[in-house]
Amino acid sequence: MRVTMIGTGYVGLVSGACFADFGHDVVCIDKDAGKIDRLNKGEIPIYEPGLEDLVERNVREGRLSFTVEGAEAIRSAEAVFIAVGTPSRRGDGHADLSYVHAAAEEIAGLIDGFTVIVTKSTVPVGTGDEIEAIIRKARPDAQFAVVSNPEFLREGAAIEDFKRPDRVVVGTDDARAQAVMRELYRPLFLNETPILFTGRRTSELIKYAANAFLAMKITFINEIADLCEAVGADVQQVAKGIGLDKRIGGKFLNAGPGYGGSCFPKDTLALVRTASDAGSPVRLIETTVAINDSRKKAMAGKVADALDGELKGKTVGVLGLTFKPNTDDMRDAPSLDIIPALQAMGATVQAFDPEGHEARQMLRDVDFKANPYEAVEGADVAVIITEWDQFRALDLDRMKLLMKKPVVVDLRNIYRQDEMERRGFRYASIGRGA
Repeated sequence: MRVTMIGTGYVGLVSGACFADFGHDVVCIDKDAGKIDRLNKGEIPIYEPGLEDLVERNVREGRLSFTVEGAEAIRSAEAVFIAVGTPSRRGDGHADLSYVHAAAEEIAGLIDGFTVIVTKSTVPVGTGDEIEAIIRKARPDAQFAVVSNPEFLREGAAIEDFKRPDRVVVGTDDARAQAVMRELYRPLFLNETPILFTGRRTSELIKYAANAFLAMKITFINEIADLCEAVGADVQQVAKGIGLDKRIGGKFLNAGPGYGGSCFPKDTLALVRTASDAGSPVRLIETTVAINDSRKKAMAGKVADALDGELKGKTVGVLGLTFKPNTDDMRDAPSLDIIPALQAMGATVQAFDPEGHEARQMLRDVDFKANPYEAVEGADVAVIITEWDQFRALDLDRMKLLMKKPVVVDLRNIYRQDEMERRGFRYASIGRGA
């Protein structure tokens, strides 16, 4: 099939490359000429394991291309995907739909023959209706259907998630559009992937509800972690004990410094605003947002406690800056709250992250280092914020020799208390009571 993807950000680029790998002819469009130029040179603007090889192969085999001039690609497409950003709007937290509306206006003037217009961007309930109205107003005679097809990609595992998903959700009541979507995702039928056809508004809400539930699950275990510290229990054992219950499951029960990233913060906030406007507030999600925001800021206090409450004049070595491992995404990363809080308490910060290059523009007065050992050299305390694999097997004896004081605050619980103490470290983690 002929597919056009508007937007070459995380969702658009991964989805476009995977559709091409399914055998479809895909053209990815973006207004950013610099990004398109880089893609045409084989340079991938984001870090995602396996994506560079996937793009290179499908470009070489002629199924994937990139352009800023998308008129012909839209005109000839059987399916046009809108995969542009929907960041939180400044001031009120609503999703900013300006890019979505602009894409709809562009599509309206170009479609030729029956075209399925697919919203891949995460959008509030009712956005599909708005897209349809924009196109219908501009082209009353056009033959098209607007479909909701939310993405459920985890950064760091996006290709696997696209090709072997838990489910595919398609929101449309149009029989022709359903047939097109079935053909697009036909390779997944071989894997017996559940494909759920729903109404468009239901599909839009499924995306927000899924992310809000996972964010709530993370926040729940973080609060239980605080209780574990207070009563002398171990949150990892608690998580295992409740996760073995199939009604609960063990995923998203890893206690830490709070959630971040491109989805959970903005999607929970957008759901809260949508629910408020609809007169049906979601109190659990409102509380989830508030708790998570305060938790990230509170982590600096845990670092201070490891040094008997005093950070003034101390050096903190930070390991990990991105919001999770295997991505270069810094959006709403806990480090963006923790590091300024450490600095406000008088600490000097030196840091390392394998892919957190964007942090250099987002964090001030941080001494960025080339590897984890440089980051902890001369430090009074080392703080693990992101659980990159290379931090799971550090040379602890080398660390101890390099550091001014052998103190580690592990905000991801990747080391064992007894091992760290045996190695001579003062060690603090999350939710492991004495």
